[in-house]
Amino acid sequence: MTEHAPQPCDLLIEAGWVVPVVPHGVILPDHAVAVSGSRIVAVLPRAQARARFAPAQTVARPQAALIPGLVNAHTHNPMTLLRGVADDLPLMTWLREHIWPVEGALVGPEFVADGVTLAIAEMLRGGTTCANENYFFPDVQAAVYSKHGFRARVGLPVIDFPTAWAASDDEYFARAIEVHDTWRDDPLVAMAFAPHAPYSVSDANFERVRMLADQLDLPVHLHTHETAQEIEDSLKQYGLRPLARLDRLGLVNDRLIAVHMTQLTDAEIRLCAERGVSVVHCPESNLKLASGFCPAYALLKAGVNLAIGTDGCASNNDLDMFGETRTAALLGKAVAHDAAGFSAFEALHAATLGGARALGFDHLIGSIEPGKQADLVCVDLAPLETQPLHHIVSQLVYAAGRHQVSDVWIAGQPKLRQRELVDMDTEALLAKVGHWQARIAQVRAH
Repeated sequence: MTEHAPQPCDLLIEAGWVVPVVPHGVILPDHAVAVSGSRIVAVLPRAQARARFAPAQTVARPQAALIPGLVNAHTHNPMTLLRGVADDLPLMTWLREHIWPVEGALVGPEFVADGVTLAIAEMLRGGTTCANENYFFPDVQAAVYSKHGFRARVGLPVIDFPTAWAASDDEYFARAIEVHDTWRDDPLVAMAFAPHAPYSVSDANFERVRMLADQLDLPVHLHTHETAQEIEDSLKQYGLRPLARLDRLGLVNDRLIAVHMTQLTDAEIRLCAERGVSVVHCPESNLKLASGFCPAYALLKAGVNLAIGTDGCASNNDLDMFGETRTAALLGKAVAHDAAGFSAFEALHAATLGGARALGFDHLIGSIEPGKQADLVCVDLAPLETQPLHHIVSQLVYAAGRHQVSDVWIAGQPKLRQRELVDMDTEALLAKVGHWQARIAQVRAH
């Protein structure tokens, strides 16, 4: 082989535009991404790519933007089966009178497996390649994500009351360690501790979470500062706002994935920036439950790592990261009273590398760079809804819809090809969903 002989690779994706996210603000027209195995090996102009590589497969998408896979940084994916069960209600009424009773009657391994499978199908069709999961039966979730080759950080639940997953504090922690040990070396699935919220987890359990998270080097994925009522209740019970209580317990650090954060003072924003906390903005769930507004742009300006999540389908009601990112950008401007704030590039960063960083996956995913995993998404910008193409990232954030996602790869493996899911039996999946619809209706009738 001469020095000029083409270099073999498994896949060459040629796109009208590559949006690598790193460097920030860059758009690369008429570029290609070369993939070998699970990794990106080069990002270069299309003509150079054709000269340099001899790919086993070439995918040409001249009217598409190639972006990093979107990271849904806060989900309860088994709850896809509860989509539309209880709408237009405040958070605690929604939880206590509707969601928790149905979950108490039906949640088990089969419910979780089928709900996660439905979520994976929806996410792939919307360009999401990684989820930060927070629900019961993490062992089942991990197995389903692994089976479908989907990247996930799965939460190990901790809550102060018995559930179908665990009957006591000790059992929650014992089962958490067992699941972590089973999946500790998986290439796609990793774990986090997921104590539910400050109002549902005791100081003693938070201290156990902190100790184990430090020992096992795991993130802590937590709903906090979600509503004004949560702050008020914490002040009454502990004499402290939730973040101050968490700080006293040693949890406000760079392991913390703080979800919602609609009730923040300037001092709390500074504390998050100083400690390296990641904040997950879930604007549509917060809007629908009237929980409040996360000061997303203020967090960004302070230097806090910002990610975006949909929350669960029972409170959103979809897993559409294109829609969520658009809402985050628009709401971020309104809350900041700054039309120049939370730009399209900043929003795309939050939905990709920001999410990856929050999950501790930024060395693997979140940007299109050589050496990173090939979690990649093609977005077809040819439809009239995204024409004319004055600015590619503006169109992606403010105009494109998830229905324009044409192709998806995770770790170099095709998951969506020309809008068709690869290796997923959608008819069988829909039959299972119909079964759960009937069972949920039966429970609610009683």
